Amino acid sequence: MTMGGATRRFVLMGAGATALVGGKALSVTVAPRKRIEVFGHRGSSALRPEHTLASYAKAIADGADYIEPDLCCTKDGVLIARHENNIAGTTDVARRPEFAARKTEKTVDGVKVVGWFVEDFTLAELKQLRAIERLPQLRPQNAAMDGQFDVPTWQEIVDFTSAEAATRGRTIGLIPELKHSTYFQSIGLPLEDRFLLSLTQHVYLKQAPIEIQSFEIANLRYLRSKLGSPANMRLMQLVEPGAGKPADVVAAKSGPSYAEMVTPLGLAEIASYADVVAPPSRAIIPLGPDGRLTQATSLVKDAHKAGLLVHIWTFRPENYFLAGNFKNAKGDAARNEAGSIAEMRAYIATGIDGFFTDDPALGRKAVAI
Repeated sequence: MTMGGATRRFVLMGAGATALVGGKALSVTVAPRKRIEVFGHRGSSALRPEHTLASYAKAIADGADYIEPDLCCTKDGVLIARHENNIAGTTDVARRPEFAARKTEKTVDGVKVVGWFVEDFTLAELKQLRAIERLPQLRPQNAAMDGQFDVPTWQEIVDFTSAEAATRGRTIGLIPELKHSTYFQSIGLPLEDRFLLSLTQHVYLKQAPIEIQSFEIANLRYLRSKLGSPANMRLMQLVEPGAGKPADVVAAKSGPSYAEMVTPLGLAEIASYADVVAPPSRAIIPLGPDGRLTQATSLVKDAHKAGLLVHIWTFRPENYFLAGNFKNAKGDAARNEAGSIAEMRAYIATGIDGFFTDDPALGRKAVAI
């Protein structure tokens, strides 16, 4: 860049820079590049069975800013990490004859589901089970680890994260999702007050970054009323346009659909009780009929205008999950690191503030632009 015949060379130094003009140093202000946060989705679930301490450890080692435990409740009132309350696909419970009689059908969030359910087991019983890989056809290297790890409690995850933070000398955030809140409330095992109590019981939770997620609305409003707006804590409204309405809205027979929630009016309402809106990636850049990315929607701009951060989900490194732009010819189950990084960068370019990935190491490479 030239000015008045003199060449300027800028050396970025955080939010400031030094310009050399005619051989003389001149301090100037340069807007810092926005930090994009990387969330380890269920840990590093592309490389370890999800929601295990091994998965969280890998995510932390690979540079995740936050790790994500999804929280459900046991029969005896303990918060544990599973993606849903049906544990048939993520534990070896189906191979345990002593628990065969507990297989049942339930209606959870309006959907009939057959399996074994967290709320029918005490913590001591769940600790007899071992984690298995949810997607063995796509992640056989994870399936080879079946049986090595147990089901961790929320308390164990917090203790582990605190220890890792102390060992590594960096703060590691936690981004828990409260699962099936209306359902757990209906069976006498409400999640919210148990979770709130946990925030008072560990020093790490009083200082570490915490971002609390839910697909429901009422529980986030309740948490806001109880928590206020502490400096280390954000509330995240998960949304899935096209997926109907939140479970609490359905139960109450009143309230918005997800599609309504991502309109400018709906986003302004979210901003009255939450700090972040979290849509799926394809709500930001949809896929066309050919499976390739089309044009970005206005959702990021609309959310920012409402005062919300935008954290999107979920990037996965296998060809099966990638947009057509980024697939290679190695088959659906092939791990495609270059394609995954390129896809994440396409979404980063829309102005998002953070994203969930099954492989935080690739996420770190994507943000290192």
